[in-house]
Amino acid sequence: MCDPDHDFPVKTTPWWILAPAIASPVLLVGGFVVATAIQPASYDPIRDTISELAGPGATDSWVMTSALVGVGLCYLLTALGLQPAAGGGRILLAVGGVATLLLAGFRQPTHGYSLAHELPVVAAAVACCTWPVFASHRRHAVVLLTRTASFAATGVSLGLAAWYALESHGPLLGLAERCAAAAPSLWLLAVVVTARRSLVPRAVSHSSSEGGPTA
Repeated sequence: MCDPDHDFPVKTTPWWILAPAIASPVLLVGGFVVATAIQPASYDPIRDTISELAGPGATDSWVMTSALVGVGLCYLLTALGLQPAAGGGRILLAVGGVATLLLAGFRQPTHGYSLAHELPVVAAAVACCTWPVFASHRRHAVVLLTRTASFAATGVSLGLAAWYALESHGPLLGLAERCAAAAPSLWLLAVVVTARRSLVPRAVSHSSSEGGPTA
């Protein structure tokens, strides 16, 4: 059934979706904060990348690797449960999750360049930055799933990704990468929380109106 005031079917988000939505930014940010803290003083989080924290030359590289695996799984679970979003966006979010798992599996070497690592990085960046546009509706009860909000979110994410690309050999590479990586996960959390708050009362209202007055 469709809401007469909007161009989307009335679908609620399951209660469990909050867990992976909250966990994704916590794992990502917490992962690189903890992993950075245990590195030698030569590691500079403003200059050096997250991938180096998961690389074979890092101290306890399993910390960042595990965090990336967790983030990838969280994206997949959230894509499965984010039913109010358009299908194209959910598919792209799932692609971002798979790409994150792959970049955790194909780690950046200590020296040199790895195409097997860089391709998942690019795929994850493109998918995680653009999924809001493809998840949006022209009108929606969830304000963060409308076209205006979704295009704004994608614009900010792509802007941060462009900054990261431009800093490829610059002194702010690590900072740019952290900002670019964190933005999509924070937006995803905001979308899920907003969807839960907006659609649960709406679904109850529709159910009550269809079933008649209750005692």
